[in-house]
Amino acid sequence: MTGTAGEDEPRDSAEDELLLREAEKIVTAIGRMFPGLCEVVLHDLRQPDQAIRAIESNLSGRSVGDPATELGLARIEDPGFPGIVQNYSNRFPDGRPAKSTSIGIKNSAGTYVAAICLNLDVSLFASVARSLNNLVRTDDQEQPLIETLRARTVTELRAVVEEFAAARGHTPRGLGSAAKKELVRSLQTRGFLQVKHSVQVVTELLGVSRATVYNYLRAP
Repeated sequence: MTGTAGEDEPRDSAEDELLLREAEKIVTAIGRMFPGLCEVVLHDLRQPDQAIRAIESNLSGRSVGDPATELGLARIEDPGFPGIVQNYSNRFPDGRPAKSTSIGIKNSAGTYVAAICLNLDVSLFASVARSLNNLVRTDDQEQPLIETLRARTVTELRAVVEEFAAARGHTPRGLGSAAKKELVRSLQTRGFLQVKHSVQVVTELLGVSRATVYNYLRAP
């Protein structure tokens, strides 16, 4: 019995150390991939008083040999503690907001021996988000007209003229002078008179001359 226990202890210790060494590679790689943005920390949960074994992209000001956090202590005390605690709100010592994820690592005996913690500085993203929000924001105000950001077509022009006349119980040619003047000015405001050959189309639809169309536009 004594001999078996003596053999098991070094084997467990060797396994734990192997897990920590492999985890340290992950911490180094991830931290160096996101320098200045995401702090990555390896906690040796076998030594809570000096748990930090490696820290990459240091944003919290902690050092190797610093103690475990409250979450690390909770893992040590409870083997049933969740293996992954993801995307929880956190804060760096200087007040910057962070988004954190903690990943527990167990050995073959089911004991937590390490944890990898990622602390993302979200203050940078918050600033970018505010800038983007200001960029896409529009002012809530009454507009004198509805603007369409595309080119008008002759087909649309004809449809607008016919709809205008139909709403007043007439054909386009049957409209009175005042209504024709109103229609022509509306077409100009809405950009339809920028369409190629639009004035010619309007004269044909309304049965008036080009001079009359231009007079409608100039008249007070």
